[in-house]
Amino acid sequence: MKPMTRITVLGGCGAVGSVAVRTLKELPDFDEIIIADINTEGAQTLADELGGECTALEVNALDPKSIKSVIKGSNVVLNCVGPFYRFGPPILEAVINSGINYVDVCDDVEPTQALLTMDSKVKKANLSALIGMGSSPGVSNILVRFAATQLLDRVDSIDIFHAHGGEPVEGAAVIAHRIHAMTSEIPMFLEGKERTVCFFDEQGIALREEVSFHNIGTHLCYPYPHPETITLPNYFQCQRVTNKGTVLPDRYFNFIIKLVKLGLTGEDPINVKGTPVTPRDFAIAYIIEEREKILKETKFGEQRGCVKIVVGGQKKGKPHQYVFSLWSIGQAMGEGTGIPAAIGATLMHRRKIPMKGVFPPEACVEPMEFLGVMQEYLKLDTVTGGSSPLLIQSIDSEGYVKELSL
Repeated sequence: MKPMTRITVLGGCGAVGSVAVRTLKELPDFDEIIIADINTEGAQTLADELGGECTALEVNALDPKSIKSVIKGSNVVLNCVGPFYRFGPPILEAVINSGINYVDVCDDVEPTQALLTMDSKVKKANLSALIGMGSSPGVSNILVRFAATQLLDRVDSIDIFHAHGGEPVEGAAVIAHRIHAMTSEIPMFLEGKERTVCFFDEQGIALREEVSFHNIGTHLCYPYPHPETITLPNYFQCQRVTNKGTVLPDRYFNFIIKLVKLGLTGEDPINVKGTPVTPRDFAIAYIIEEREKILKETKFGEQRGCVKIVVGGQKKGKPHQYVFSLWSIGQAMGEGTGIPAAIGATLMHRRKIPMKGVFPPEACVEPMEFLGVMQEYLKLDTVTGGSSPLLIQSIDSEGYVKELSL
């Protein structure tokens, strides 16, 4: 008799985790899907809706015993609990101690570096940990690997751009992360060397770039602290790796920039008529309120997004570029992150990721394996109106553009 297969999705009823759970249910690999969340009501509601193999369990992501209890008997653990600087390393530690393979959607630089330092522990346990398996990072890394290993003879530059907006809700944690991105050092790989820039310094301003996105329009993109810039140079010898992004509509992102530039997002409390108030907490509440006004006044319409990856190099002795655009209309960040995460967990279960240790996607995910699962199981007609969400363009040394299909 075939043994039961189980996956536990930590943070399983959140914006990303719930999409991952829905995607996993469409795949044939797991007999049981554990929706583990501190929000027991939300987890149970999702389990009741999906039925069948889905089970809701309560988990406290700050308690290793609680984590070990809910993941017991799982073949794979998919971690969608953020922020990762707080939850990433301790959750991976609990999963290692339970002897289970691991996948997450970490998109922050500092926790990515911390997770990578756990490589020897994971190897010693004879396990695999795939980190950053979302959209950017995640799909972006895999498409870079595809270009570097199958399309180009040499890679010189890797530039990743992302724009999204119009999601039904932006929570305080999302906005706090955005403010953090504007106030911390941002790693870039420039002229063959690791460097850091700041959002408002001279070099950070110089790196800003107008980018044309497929079906999304042209928008000014800013340096962004995603971990592709620290992992990709370890696997592909090149001169430049950048990550730049923005949030739509442009007026909304510019509003946040102005607040941060004015210094209205500090974390030290100030006394307001006898009550201590943290400027950042006030700013976040103000941003959430203003966002709704801006979306209405700009008549923004449907949520939308696009990740654009431009890989430049040499092909047959001549300069050549490949441009990948992964786009969506009517979808939020949850879909862009949760679907790739579910596919990564599925590939892990299918033993398509045999390497032991902690790895980013470009190190251990075979592009055609990933794209094969995506094409086979995603209902593209309901996602993008019948067309593929992935556009691939080849640009030769003469500037001739050719669209490719897989």
